[in-house]
Amino acid sequence: MPPIGALAIGYLAGSIPFAYLAGRLLKGIDLRTVGSGNLGATNVYRTLGAPAAVVVLLLDALKGALPVILLPGVVTNLRPGIGSLQLLTLGIGVTAILGHAKPIFLLWKGGGKGVATTAGVFAALAPTALAIVLGLFVVILWRTRIVSVASIGAALGLPWAVLMTIGPASPLVAVSIFVALFVLWTHRANLARIKAGTEPRIGKPGSAAPAAASQKKGGR
Repeated sequence: MPPIGALAIGYLAGSIPFAYLAGRLLKGIDLRTVGSGNLGATNVYRTLGAPAAVVVLLLDALKGALPVILLPGVVTNLRPGIGSLQLLTLGIGVTAILGHAKPIFLLWKGGGKGVATTAGVFAALAPTALAIVLGLFVVILWRTRIVSVASIGAALGLPWAVLMTIGPASPLVAVSIFVALFVLWTHRANLARIKAGTEPRIGKPGSAAPAAASQKKGGR
């Protein structure tokens, strides 16, 4: 398989809309029109319940982890050079995250915010850094009870965790910075609601902002 084929498969894997499929299979609904309108585990949790959310979360993580684990080993015609295989692996991870946010199978309409798929990618490439970030996520979620705040905080902590555990020379540092900025961008509607004090909290009654508004500003 040529490198471009591996990148394409990584994107296609990331594009599998597990949250959309869960909504259709379990309740016959399009999650892009319900709750926050986002195809991520948080909206699945609010709409379909905790068991469905856990399954979707794991599947979204796997579609990030499996491509970076499996695809580099079947690539041929890779130009020799220091770090070339590592850079390809990182590229596969990035395309999987982009596929989750803009899935081709839904004609690029809707998608998630990339948090779970990013976790899968870094579980495969930098598990120690991911463990630190997951701990940060849990602490922020425990203190705020706001998933988006915890996701943003974890994303911003990712480059620092990579620096501490792998070192500044790794190209994974640049990827982690890109991912942090990307997660900030996909959470721009959440940031507006956080500023306005209207972002939903776990364990509190009330649903997320209307799906139509969320779709206009971007989806998790």
